[in-house]
Amino acid sequence: MAEWQNCLDEGLKKDSTVAYLWQQKAMPFFKAQKYEVGMAFIDKAVQYDPKEWLPYRAFIKCIFAKTYKDAILDFEDCIKKYGNGYRMDHTYSFYIGLCYLQLNEYTKAEKLFKEYNEDIFKNRQGLEHPTALFYYGIAKYELQKWEEAIVLFDKALKIYPNFSDAKYYKSVCMARLGAK
Repeated sequence: MAEWQNCLDEGLKKDSTVAYLWQQKAMPFFKAQKYEVGMAFIDKAVQYDPKEWLPYRAFIKCIFAKTYKDAILDFEDCIKKYGNGYRMDHTYSFYIGLCYLQLNEYTKAEKLFKEYNEDIFKNRQGLEHPTALFYYGIAKYELQKWEEAIVLFDKALKIYPNFSDAKYYKSVCMARLGAK
């Protein structure tokens, strides 16, 4: 890592405003699960190119660093400035829904996942994603809406029949309903 960092430092000496170099300094720390160290560098990338790196920082906060309240703030800022774009496989609002799940704010998560899935099934045929249905089902599960959760887990399983987590939570819902 030292050689990598030294090369990047040389580039930053020539032009410290190149956001990509700051992101590249952050990446090895994120890979080593040193999120707090890496975040200082990604913050610099966001400073110099927020449209490119703000969504990335929000994604890192949500999925890896697990700083959900901070991730929500970043994703909401992204939506305000750039619209509800995509990072990796999902929209910013989807990731906000994930954050709300982790913060035990299930009604907020349910609403966001409902909107996300409705958009995909109405406007983006062929882009249905089993994890989107699964997390929507988890929100329903946490709200003890067992039948509704089962419907969503079944839809996820139709897309990806080997989705073991969907099978597990479906079985728990069925048990809650007294199925044998």
